[in-house]
Amino acid sequence: MITAKARAVDGPDKSFRAAEIKRRDLDSHDVLIEIKYAGICHSDIHTAHGEWGPVNYPLVPGHEIAGVVTAVGPNVSKYKVSDRVGVGCMVGSCGECENCRNGEEQYCLKGNIPTYAGVDQYGEPTQGGYSTHIVVEEDFVLRIPDHIELDVAAPLLCAGITTYSPLKHWGAGPGKKVAVVGMGGLGHMAVKIAHAMGAEVTVLSQTLNKKEDGLRFGADYYYATNDPETFNKLAGHFDLIINTVSANIDINAYFSLLTLDGTLVIVGAPGEPLSVQVFALSSRRRSFAASMIGGIRQTQEMLDFCAQHDIVPKIEVISADQIDEAYERVLSSDVKYRFVIDISTM
Repeated sequence: MITAKARAVDGPDKSFRAAEIKRRDLDSHDVLIEIKYAGICHSDIHTAHGEWGPVNYPLVPGHEIAGVVTAVGPNVSKYKVSDRVGVGCMVGSCGECENCRNGEEQYCLKGNIPTYAGVDQYGEPTQGGYSTHIVVEEDFVLRIPDHIELDVAAPLLCAGITTYSPLKHWGAGPGKKVAVVGMGGLGHMAVKIAHAMGAEVTVLSQTLNKKEDGLRFGADYYYATNDPETFNKLAGHFDLIINTVSANIDINAYFSLLTLDGTLVIVGAPGEPLSVQVFALSSRRRSFAASMIGGIRQTQEMLDFCAQHDIVPKIEVISADQIDEAYERVLSSDVKYRFVIDISTM
């Protein structure tokens, strides 16, 4: 077994502590990765706080992982020692169901294996990227393009693909009007990616506090949702709305902004159920959908797309001892726009 240093949490109200965890010995198709950086996702916070269901503590979160290959199993063909690689939200799937065969492993009919807070193919709990090393089957490892630095690459493995996937699926591009609700870690990536795809991009945020950033990231327009006139002015305007916020907002108000056959897609998962008024959808044949991450093939496509268009997140690098503080700042929206842990500080 391989010993890795980590930061773990022992319960929903506990602080992070230094820990040592065991990583399995390399199987034939496994890759050992020395983690250099790990992003902090809002999903980490929901899970660490036990807000999405029971958690098997102690927990090591982290599914935005960037690092370097330091060893490979005897039958690994995709990677070699010193390759720059990443790991996202999943580290396995059945590989046999229709969705897996179609490159949609995130929707594995038997359930994908999450990078943390899951159970791997050997029956052991999975632990994530707030650690110095991780062992992952090669088919769930991504290649990071050469000119994307590892610190900014890490958030692409969740925030990047979580926004790229629905934008690609629902056809964001020239001639399409796309709104992004929220200008946080997910939202600022959605703006950059939708702009690079050629869509007209509008940010809908509570206030205009981040307007300058939004326009610099590629938004064409920026509106405050705390101004009631915004919803009157933009009624029936958008082909696609990507909702990136995790709060329980008045979703029906946003339906009114969709045009005929427009779609609102949830990518930020609130902890409580949403109340939906059917007539707000049926009046213009609108659709309400949700999206997870992309499959491995699409995640690699996203990384290459971001490299081609010079898209990287805006980050704040922190030490391993600042995780609790970072969680508090995320919850108070005090981050521009993604915290990334420097794993060398473990």
